[in-house]
Amino acid sequence: MHQDLEPQPHAVVIGAGIGGLAAAVGLRASGWRVTVLERAASLEPVGSGIGLAPNAQRALDVLGLGDRVRALAAWEGDGGMRAQNGRWLVRTSAATAERAYGGSLVMLHRATLVDLLVSALPEKSLRTGARARLADRGTAHRPAVVTTDDGDIDADLVVGADGIDSAVRAALFPAHPGPVYAGFTAWRFVIPAPDRPFAPHETWGRGGVWGTHPLKDGRVYAYATARLPEKGRAPDSEKAELQRRFADWHDPIPGLIDAVRAEDILRNDVRHLTTPLPAYHRGRVALIGDAAHAMAPSLGQGGNQAIEDAVVLAHHMAPVAHHVPPGADLAAGLAAYSAARVPRTTEIVRRAARAARLTHLTSGPLIGIRDAFVSTATRLGPDFVMRSFSSIADWRPPQPPYAAGTTTGAAERQQAGDSRR
Repeated sequence: MHQDLEPQPHAVVIGAGIGGLAAAVGLRASGWRVTVLERAASLEPVGSGIGLAPNAQRALDVLGLGDRVRALAAWEGDGGMRAQNGRWLVRTSAATAERAYGGSLVMLHRATLVDLLVSALPEKSLRTGARARLADRGTAHRPAVVTTDDGDIDADLVVGADGIDSAVRAALFPAHPGPVYAGFTAWRFVIPAPDRPFAPHETWGRGGVWGTHPLKDGRVYAYATARLPEKGRAPDSEKAELQRRFADWHDPIPGLIDAVRAEDILRNDVRHLTTPLPAYHRGRVALIGDAAHAMAPSLGQGGNQAIEDAVVLAHHMAPVAHHVPPGADLAAGLAAYSAARVPRTTEIVRRAARAARLTHLTSGPLIGIRDAFVSTATRLGPDFVMRSFSSIADWRPPQPPYAAGTTTGAAERQQAGDSRR
């Protein structure tokens, strides 16, 4: 196949999370030879569930995986936002989301998404247990260099996908202050679905949030957040901590906490990059995902934006793949990538931070005002509340999907063609 012919420019991806794997798939489809270096001994994704909004699904169309992800959708009926006592603040549905955004949310386990991405790569391109360090970011006339335990690798392009504490980011922008604590902690877990069905929901309470969503495989993904000092831990167990904080919230929350084993609960402090980077590249190195723009989970866009990054980077690197060595056109492509991604992701980071402040209010009167406003806005029409998210979810990739045979891709290409007539 074309991707395995030499000569090809060589891209080294540091980090095999969702963003790194998506970048590898996209770059390979754009004509690059790709090596993914992951320091962990195996790919065992931490984070339980991930919600893929229509913008990420369209990006996955470019990678040939969009329809496979849509087939995993479990949300078919009603859902929405609730108050701590169970009162519905917003009632919506998959059909409403389809009208507002051109698609609805697909909730799946992160491991499922990782497996799909890995399946689109040659086995030899992924190296686990491989510690990697950026030794030289390179120039238009000199390759970048990545140091590993097995020796140095010269790279025409390096993709820093090494997460919120990115060493690649620190090497490119040493003066940047890095991530800061967002003011709240998150818990997540996945368990078998309870016998009694429930509508998917996110609940806004006093100083915290709870979310419960069914998965296609018969399990439930649950998450919770609460305002707490940084670097804290429960004195007994995280299950006991959840019971103290959420046991008096509406059903099915207490039962889900009772059903989960303490050792299956993940807890982590939420941090974000409130100081934006001036660019997402330097030399021959690009940053994607949390390494570039870590954000609070309030809008559910962290992983979604990483997938967008991957597709946009691959788009701007596609013309470069035809020139070995890439030379000055690589610099132009990376500059175009930064120009496309920095404004959008910076705004989403800010909006996620604002949403986090709104959902973690502790004042009773302010909570009452917030809930009343949301309920009133909903009565203006179910689409009214959802419009605030439409500028995120209606994003479309900068090129037609590579996966020419996908149902969604074909429909969107037909629509684009009709609009040009």
